[in-house]
Amino acid sequence: MLTKMPVQLLCSLACAAALLPTARAEVKAAPTFPVKTVEITVPYAVGGGVDMLARLIGDQLGRLGQSVIVENKAGAGSTVGTRIVAGKPKDGHSLLMMNDAYSLAPAIYKNLGYDPKKDLAAVINVAYAPMLVVVPASSRFKTLADVVEVGRQPGSKLSYGSCGAGTDPHLAGEMMNIEFKMHNVHVPYKGCGPALVDVLGGQVDLAVVTISGALTYISSGKLRALAITSSERSKAVPDVPTVAESGAPGFNLSQWQGLAVPGGTPDNIKMDIYKTVSAIMKTDAMRKRLEDLGYTTADEGPAAFQKIVNDDIDRFAALARKIGLSAD
Repeated sequence: MLTKMPVQLLCSLACAAALLPTARAEVKAAPTFPVKTVEITVPYAVGGGVDMLARLIGDQLGRLGQSVIVENKAGAGSTVGTRIVAGKPKDGHSLLMMNDAYSLAPAIYKNLGYDPKKDLAAVINVAYAPMLVVVPASSRFKTLADVVEVGRQPGSKLSYGSCGAGTDPHLAGEMMNIEFKMHNVHVPYKGCGPALVDVLGGQVDLAVVTISGALTYISSGKLRALAITSSERSKAVPDVPTVAESGAPGFNLSQWQGLAVPGGTPDNIKMDIYKTVSAIMKTDAMRKRLEDLGYTTADEGPAAFQKIVNDDIDRFAALARKIGLSAD
């Protein structure tokens, strides 16, 4: 069922006061974004990381004097909501909150109903969410090298859980199999939560999960993190080495999360959105909130973010072919 959760946020008293005739002389140039109601479409159900980020951004945009509506349009690996935004007006006030499932979709769905490189345009990448390779605290594996030693042996039956087929943790697990020449067997779950439960219970040897879901278990000592999939270590778990440090130079897979608009939206409008959202994401409060959740903050603008999106479309297409991944 599609869920609609409007966020109606009124201008603060300070903002209202600035609009009074007596204060007009002190008011700076009117903002170019937002100038009317903003709609942020989340192509996932309520409650996930993408939804949370959309609502954090929506809350702050609403403080600029315009209403913000965050709408959840889940389905078909994010393609339902994406298709909706592709057909919206090109005025910059219809936004898609997306992650890198957007770039994976063309590789696994035959009929998207939109051209992923033309019908939507990237505006700003706000955060990266890396994955962790985790084992129970009682596991015999102390490092990723220990897993590799066993996993590459002929006849090895090591299993790894992920948050689902076609998710970033699944892709990261298969990329590690390729890089380290391991034979680890993928066990997909319907979300990171169930995968964490089973790795804690020993039903799988290890798991690759998003960092936000694993932090509580790591801090409590129930799980041991062997490696992180990002190119650099995370402030949330500074003692955990990267996969690249662990013997796979250049390895990097972090789930990007950002905003897009319908393709054909004028460049000046995209830049107006970028400047506004970038300023919001650079506040100390927002940075701390994201870092506490295990995210790495980002600030790629339209051109740089579009390159990331397009490069991942090509990268994931090649990987999907190699591992035989398809949703159709």
